[in-house]
Amino acid sequence: MNPLWYGLLGFVIFCLGCLSVFGNSVVIWVFTSTKTLRSPANMLVVNLALSDFLMMANMSPPMVHSCYHGTWMLGPTYCEYYALVGSLSGCISIWTMVWITLDRYNVIVKGVAATPLTNKGAFARNIFSWLSALIWCVSPLYGWNRYVPEGNMTACGTDYLTDDWLSHSYLYAYTFWVYLFPFFIIVYCYTYIVSAVFAHEKGMRDQAKKMGVKSLRNEEAQKTSAECRLAKVALVTVSLWFIAWTPYCVINVTGMWDKTKITPLFTIWGSL
Repeated sequence: MNPLWYGLLGFVIFCLGCLSVFGNSVVIWVFTSTKTLRSPANMLVVNLALSDFLMMANMSPPMVHSCYHGTWMLGPTYCEYYALVGSLSGCISIWTMVWITLDRYNVIVKGVAATPLTNKGAFARNIFSWLSALIWCVSPLYGWNRYVPEGNMTACGTDYLTDDWLSHSYLYAYTFWVYLFPFFIIVYCYTYIVSAVFAHEKGMRDQAKKMGVKSLRNEEAQKTSAECRLAKVALVTVSLWFIAWTPYCVINVTGMWDKTKITPLFTIWGSL
């Protein structure tokens, strides 16, 4: 690639790394040190912050180092470790977001009829996210696909250029588990969440109109409004996750289907 691209990529990754490590550290510290924030739902938030912290703390410095030298300088063993941590963190993050979305669905759509999330339930969901991610991400180390340097030589990831059924089967299965399946769950949940929020807001307006007041400011209304705000935050977070990881999905599929379009510059967008 043009050396300018290496410089720009290294600078951007350095800035994102600093923001991510600092921001997620603050989230973990605040949520674990404040008693009022130690709720089951926030256990999921802490797990999300932890996985994102591990990703950028482990991946940002080596990538900046590689951008400075214009190629991967840390050897094949660290390349595998680098890709493993990135894949593991990404898988944990998306499944944690799935649990957060399901919790919002449980609270907003089902309401009082829902079974509340407990500390044990949140802990079990976090353990599931870590164990399932570990199983998927360790598989390339034992022959089901493999971790290799990417085309731009500044990062490492799954091998999408090897033409054999075994390698492709991993990418198809992993794409379904980490991208498509969570995406369908989240879209399904938010379809009902948005409908419930609109229905609630309409009901509140109609009730206020009947009572001859501008709005209903009772405690229950404020609580429901807070739950809806949390759902909006979760929706934005999940949307950004899919925007961030869709390039990797496109690169992997393109690498399997049409290798002529894979260039070093094309593969930059996954890491970025």
